[in-house]
Order: sequence, then structure tokens, then C-alpha cells
Amino acid sequence: MKCRTPGISRTVLAVNGSVPGPTIEANWGDTVVIHVLNSLTANGTSIHFHGIRQNYTNPEDGVISITQCPTAPGDSKTYTWRATQYGSSWYHSHYALQAWDGVFGGINIHGPATADYDYDLGSLFLNDWDHQTASTLYAAIGATGPPTLQTGLINGTNTWLNGTVGTRFATTFESGSSYLIRLVNGAVDSMFDFSIDNHTLTVIASDFVPIVPYTATSVSIGMGQRYDIIVTADQASVATDFWLRATPDSFCSDNSNGAEIKGIVHYGDSTGTPSTTGYTIVESDCVGEALASLVPYLSLDASSDATVSNDDEATVSVLTGKWYVGSTSMNVTWSDPTALSIVNNETDWTTDNAVIECPTEDEWVMLIVETAFPVPHPIHLHGHDFFVLAAGAGTYADVAPTLNTVNPPRRDVTMLPASGYTVLAWQADNPGAWLLHCHIGWHTEEGFALQFVERYSEIAATYNSTALKSECTAWDAYQTSADLVQDDSGI
Repeated sequence: MKCRTPGISRTVLAVNGSVPGPTIEANWGDTVVIHVLNSLTANGTSIHFHGIRQNYTNPEDGVISITQCPTAPGDSKTYTWRATQYGSSWYHSHYALQAWDGVFGGINIHGPATADYDYDLGSLFLNDWDHQTASTLYAAIGATGPPTLQTGLINGTNTWLNGTVGTRFATTFESGSSYLIRLVNGAVDSMFDFSIDNHTLTVIASDFVPIVPYTATSVSIGMGQRYDIIVTADQASVATDFWLRATPDSFCSDNSNGAEIKGIVHYGDSTGTPSTTGYTIVESDCVGEALASLVPYLSLDASSDATVSNDDEATVSVLTGKWYVGSTSMNVTWSDPTALSIVNNETDWTTDNAVIECPTEDEWVMLIVETAFPVPHPIHLHGHDFFVLAAGAGTYADVAPTLNTVNPPRRDVTMLPASGYTVLAWQADNPGAWLLHCHIGWHTEEGFALQFVERYSEIAATYNSTALKSECTAWDAYQTSADLVQDDSGI
């Protein structure tokens, strides 16, 4: 379909005709059933429910080449999962770059909060954007490197050409009331500093993990991350209209229109254009919110045996247009997902599958991810929240950091610092094939990923093998008839 965001016509892919797509609303403990019909005339699709733990429901994770084959044009797939967490997230396609051409929307699972508020304003998406499609931009990356994006969107809208076309996102506050805003960074390659002029933000959750509330004037949010924030409308004496800003962090985000990725907060009936001044933001060099601030409200410790060694190390590098984790650049196959191998009782993995096996129930998995490359990366794990035990500049071996195992931050996306390391830990308590990858869209396409085959002997029983094989047969027939060639990592 064609859309005009921000006021410039371009092709987008949409869910139910809108960008963002409709929000999935559920209560903590609900069973969620989502019916997906692929109405594209070409290319497969899938839907991944980002951050949803999928406890014993690995088939519902929606990752092509890992948990399913793509859903072919004209075909449908039903996903069913339990809302065992509460808070804010998003769903998006896990096929090629569809997520950054419009196939995404919010997930709001209602439950307790660690601070009071009056009104829930729902999801607020921060996206970078270009007047060419993400797939068109990706085709040129090998020759020119990552592109400078032209602009950005707030909940799918913004202005362009000095405000002469398009519309800005706007919301209304009533003086004295407090508002929950569910921030989601849905960008392909931009980290944002979010703020509202003159207002203080109270941060109450990072990803799906409730935290001890803290206050800030801006929040640094990486690709794939979420923060629940509360804002109190206590600035009526200052103005009636305020700029809401999503400013790309210039250390890692190239954007031609970064200062103009803005929305408006109106007080009461006002419809004016703000004249407020933004906070002076000291950029974090894309390391995000300080780990020390992200204290989980429910205290959980990592194992006292949570020690790591060089055997747990995954070094990230880039070579010939591909990203490598260790010696492997992931290259898995649409028509032969890991799940199909598992239900067929196959146990031999090729190097390109980038498989790490975790066979023992509840064993602790320790992973050092580090890079000498001067670019930060948002590291996302499916099927789990991980503990962030340490992170910083330099190499793990040289720094030899003290690991924080006492109620460390837990989340499902953390920033790997530029030329730095991060140490992650989680328990093998959820059988499945789980992807770990960089959430920069270009890097996922270029192989920056691992997969953890966790408790292999229990995985097949979680799948309907007949349905999986039928789905893959249908996809294989479509791919052959369409003469469709896979030209990316497969995820």
C-alpha cells in the first residue's frame, strides 16, 4: 500500500491497513490468540511477539528459519501464547526487513505498576524513517555502508519540508493528572533520547521488568527496548503546549532531520504550536540508561556460581559485508527451520546454523559478548529475560570486571557498548530454539546472530509436527513457483 508519512508518498507494508498496526491488549494471565493472514502478493511473512517469554510455547515465537517456515502469500497462521508477563512491548515481522517497512504494532499487557498514574496513554513508537523502503536501502549497503536515514516518526507520523507537509503526533494532558506512556524504540538503526520539555519522567519498567522508580529529564532508548514512564501534567504555569522530542543519539545514529522528530503535548483545549526549549541532553554514546538505575522491583539474584571464562566468549566482528559472532555469520534457510530438524530427530548442525546447545534443565548459561568495532549494538534474546552482570569499554579479559549477581538488571534487550563488552546470564528453564541477535535491522540481515537449542529432548513435544511440515511444504511450493531467492541471513 501507499502511505504519506511524513507527507511524502512511499510504499509501506501495513498490518490491517495502518502503521503502526493495531495494538494487542491483554491482561496479565490471559491466553492471547492472533490470526495472521498474509495478504502480500509476493514474499512470505511471520509475526514475532517481541519480549514475550513463550514459556513452553517455542512454536509461537514467529522466527522464520528457526521456529517456522515463512507464511506464504494467501496463507494464514494462528499464534497462541500466554501473557505470563505484564507491561509493554511490540510485535513485528521476523521476515527480512518487513518490520521496518511497517509490519509492527504494540503489545500492552495490563497488570500492576510500581508507581501510581491516572491515565494509560498506550504505546508511543519511536521510529527512524526514509522515503525509500528498508529493503531498497539494504540493497545498497554492501557498496555504500549503512545509510543516513532521512527523518523519523512518532506513532507513525511527522512533518517534512520544514513542516509544510505531514502532521505531528499530538496528545492532550489535563493539568494535575499523571499519564503512563509506553515507549517503544521500533527503529532499524537509531537510538533515541526521549524527553518532554519542562517535564520530569518517572521510569517504572525496562522491557517487561518492573523496576524501582527513578526520575530523569530524558530517557535513552535503544532499538527494540521499551520503557514505561509516568509524566505528571504539572507545568500549566509555564505554557499550554510543549514539544515532545525523540532525538537520535549522534554517536550511533545518522539522521538528516533529527532535530525535527517531535510531537506536541497540549494542555486542556489548547491547539497551539509550542515555543518551549528542550533540555540539554548529554549523550550517552549509545550505552543507554545506566545499569545502576535499572533495579528490578522483584529482587532476583543470579547464581552465586555465575562465573564466566573465555569459553563463554562471543567476539563480534565484521568482514566482507557480514557480521560474525565468533567465527560464524548466521545463514539459516527459510524452508528448513531449526524446529523442522528437531521434530525430525536430527542433531547435526552446520556451522552456519550458529547453534549453541544447552541440554541440562535449569543450568546457568553465561555469555560474554564483546567487540573491538566502535559501534554499539542492541542485543536481544528470545524466550528469556537475561541478567546483565557487567558491561563496559574494553575487553572482558583486560578489564576483568566484578560481576553483579545480586538483583542485577533483567531485560531482553541490552546495549553492547562500542569497543566494549557485556556479560549476560540466564537459566535454561524454557525448552526451545531461541534466537539471540543484534536488533539493528541491517545487522540481523547480515548474520549477527546465534541460536540456543535449549533442552533438545523436550522441544519436539511442544510442536505440532504435522502442522509445521504442512506449513513448510506450502512455503517450499510457493518459493519454487515464485523463483524466490534468499539473499540474507534467513532471519
